[in-house]
Amino acid sequence: MGWKDAAEPVLARMPSVARPEGHVPFRRKLGWTGGILVLYFFLTNVTLFGVDAGAANDLFGQFRSILAGQQGSVLQLGIGPIVTASIVLQLLGGADLLGLDTNNNPRDQVLYQGLQKLLVGVMIVLTGVPMVFAGGFLPADPAVASALGIGTFGVEVLIFAQIAVGGVLILFMDEIVSKWGVGSGVGLFIIAGVSQQLVGGLFSWQGLGGASGFFPTWIGIFTGSVQLPSSPTDLLSTIFLGQGQLLALATTVLIFAIVVYAESVRVEIPLSHARVKGARGRFPVKLIYASVLPMILVRALQANIQFLGRILDSQWAGMPAWLGEYASGQVTGGLFYYLAPIQSRSDWMWFLGLTSADPLDIAIRVLIDLVFMIVGGAVFAIFWVETTGMGPEATARQIQNSGMQIPGFRRNPQVIEKVMERYIPQVTVIGGALVGLLAVMANMLGTIGAVSGTGLLLTVSITYKLYEEIAEEQLMEMHPMMRQMFGSE
Repeated sequence: MGWKDAAEPVLARMPSVARPEGHVPFRRKLGWTGGILVLYFFLTNVTLFGVDAGAANDLFGQFRSILAGQQGSVLQLGIGPIVTASIVLQLLGGADLLGLDTNNNPRDQVLYQGLQKLLVGVMIVLTGVPMVFAGGFLPADPAVASALGIGTFGVEVLIFAQIAVGGVLILFMDEIVSKWGVGSGVGLFIIAGVSQQLVGGLFSWQGLGGASGFFPTWIGIFTGSVQLPSSPTDLLSTIFLGQGQLLALATTVLIFAIVVYAESVRVEIPLSHARVKGARGRFPVKLIYASVLPMILVRALQANIQFLGRILDSQWAGMPAWLGEYASGQVTGGLFYYLAPIQSRSDWMWFLGLTSADPLDIAIRVLIDLVFMIVGGAVFAIFWVETTGMGPEATARQIQNSGMQIPGFRRNPQVIEKVMERYIPQVTVIGGALVGLLAVMANMLGTIGAVSGTGLLLTVSITYKLYEEIAEEQLMEMHPMMRQMFGSE
């Protein structure tokens, strides 16, 4: 008996959101999506009961924009467990260790979804337990322990229960959006979190660190309420790198422009309907074919590496210096330092005095970050394409089932697959590597609202795809016959 037969009684009974029976009207999809978004914002403002907020420490730090959670809230873990479970499944699937055909076999699809939910539960425990019970990242409030009479450990159990419930809630919220709404819940939550930071960075009168947003700052500069240094060097530094944030604005606009342009670059393969004369179409193979979602997996992998380092530092009093050195919760040396991604200008601009780190150490960190993101982006993009039914074989089958064919070629799935193999694998690798490079460059230059470059990249691309999906949904709503052609009925 194989592992599938042994695990099926458990995996097939994992709780899940029921799929809609038949077509879901576009307005109802928007209603579900908007409702989940409101619930997400509500939960990010529900603070954890029993936590000593003054002593709490954000374990994920600048990875927050990727993990779409909120420090000290019920959604403390964000999409971290979902993404980490996806990494494990992608690696196992890429090595062909699961033996699941998620494209053609309905039974394997159910097992895959059940296995994903089981892994998410495991990751909630593996992430939440160290966060609550070790290292003092979410310390229990002694006053609450005394008032309830359950002791510090009892309050810690209560805190863990809250973040575990939040982890489960965000899993099912993602599933609701995927099945009943527009787009994906994971993408929606990233857009929500990053958009908050961007709006704050542009319009806040007292933003992060007590600094005002971009527009209030420049209003203050023009009205004279914001004092600028008299030295030309200090003046330029303040305008471009400091309060003026001109470099951050330029980087933000540039990322928007590059991503929108990259999304529009595509190879269009002509299609014609086998039975309906004159019915033609095109299958677009975009430059960012795998989308930017695999980049979440790469950054989440880096976040988990840094998570491990901080947990070891908090629990291992004699941790070797070569492995990692920490000061005030920040890594300053050792292996974990070199594996830490470049997050802002203060991590590498030694020539402007923004960091006291050795230039050679900075060069090593930048090189490792570039290799990690470019290679990781390409590898995870390949895994993503194969596991989400976007590969040449699955695409050829979809085109065949829709009644379409490539003009000049026999109407045969193998023939269509060979044509797709000329484009999809190469474009997948190039697109994944390009997204990784853009993410590192955006982090190094900084963005408005202190949004991570990867977070901004994800937000722009996901928003663009969401716009395309909404346009497609509207088109299908206006022309019901198209739903039958594309299998949406």
